[in-house]
Amino acid sequence: MTEHQLREQEFLIARYRRLEREVTDPLAACLLHSIIEELEEELRRDHPDWHGPRD
Repeated sequence: MTEHQLREQEFLIARYRRLEREVTDPLAACLLHSIIEELEEELRRDHPDWHGPRD
């Protein structure tokens, strides 16, 4: 995964986290949470030193 792809993945995670906080439907929140977990797991697998999006 290139540095650009890493930044894109972090952007998606941040975007889905924001949506998860804003959504009012519990099922939608659960699905977004699952997506976030999968994206984060993929990053941890590809970049073991990754600890979360940069602020």
